[in-house]
Amino acid sequence: MTGSRPPRGLALAAIVLAVAIPLVGCTSSPEPSPSPASVALSTDAPPFSSTSTTAEALAHFDEVNAATVAANARPGGRAVVDALVAAGFDKSTMQVTADTTSIGRDADSVQFSVLWGQDCLIGQVSGAGYSSQTAPVLGTGACLVGSTRAIDW
Repeated sequence: MTGSRPPRGLALAAIVLAVAIPLVGCTSSPEPSPSPASVALSTDAPPFSSTSTTAEALAHFDEVNAATVAANARPGGRAVVDALVAAGFDKSTMQVTADTTSIGRDADSVQFSVLWGQDCLIGQVSGAGYSSQTAPVLGTGACLVGSTRAIDW
C-alpha cells in the first residue's frame, strides 16, 4: 500500500502523544514559595532607596522578581509581595491579583505592582515566565485595573 494514509486511530494516537509528552511531570499543585531570605540578589546592583529614579526602581524590581521566579517558576502573589518587601519596597504601595480563579483553579498569571511616585512598576508571572513594564499611575491612584486582593498579611 504505497501512498496510503495511516489508519485514523494511529494518527489520533500520534496527536495525543505529541500533546501529552511535553506535559509529563506537570502538576497543578502549587510548589512551596521561597521565603524572602532565600531570594538572592546581585551585589552589583546600584543602591536602591525611596529616592531612586523610576528606571533604578524598575531595575531593582526586575532583579527581585527574576530571583523569585528563579527560585519558583510560578510563585504566588504572596511570595512576590514578600520578596519585594524584603528588598525594600513599601507594601502599602502594592497591588496583586488573585492566585486562583473564581472557581478555585490556579490563575494563568499573577500581576502585581508598586506605585513609584507618579509611575507604576508592573510585573506579571505566568507560564511564559516573568515580564514587567512601567506605566503612569491611573486616574484612580492605582496601578492595576480590575479586581485585586487585599495584602493583609
